[in-house]
Amino acid sequence: MRIPAHSVCAAIRDDIVAGVHPRGSRLTEELLARRYGVSRVPVREALRTLEAEGFVVTRRHAGACVAEPSEQEAADLLEARALLEPLGAGRAARRRSEAHLKVLRGLVRLGQERAGQGGSEDLRALGGWFHETLAQAAGSPSLTALLTQLRHKIAWLYVVDVPAGAVQCWAEHGAIVDAVTRGDGERARMLMALHAERSAPAHRLRVRRMQPAVNTPSAGN
Repeated sequence: MRIPAHSVCAAIRDDIVAGVHPRGSRLTEELLARRYGVSRVPVREALRTLEAEGFVVTRRHAGACVAEPSEQEAADLLEARALLEPLGAGRAARRRSEAHLKVLRGLVRLGQERAGQGGSEDLRALGGWFHETLAQAAGSPSLTALLTQLRHKIAWLYVVDVPAGAVQCWAEHGAIVDAVTRGDGERARMLMALHAERSAPAHRLRVRRMQPAVNTPSAGN
């Protein structure tokens, strides 16, 4: 059964974000096809998509390589998210469904509970789920796709510390959901802008690790 290119793309992207394919390393179609158990055709399509997203670059004499964004480019990602997430929150207040609200409320309850217990790994996962659901609630597939891509890139380039004020962080999430529930787009936008501003200092750039130039099929196993 032919594995679709978008599934291969997601697998390669996840491995880039996880550091399996380090920044600057080559991505050869043959080795990637062997690693993911597919033919070279979906790999080729996936690499084109990842290049359009900014995870991959094509270099003369080297072919496809994992991109190496500059510090300025990394900083621009946080700035872009700080602009787009408030837009998404404002739209979510007008377009959200009851299903979205149910998930968001459940995540806030669980996040506040975990914050009180100090479960850092749980909080990272819950925070990602919260922002993903809020983006989907905006009712704009293009905006949701942009925010998802930004989150992937930020996770790739930054280590995010769970703030000492995790309880406050989840209280902010709760206030955003309250505004979305009431349909108050302006307040939802304002609260998300403040939340993005307060969370920015928790992001630390990852130090690039020196790795072999060519990925092997067994890398990361």
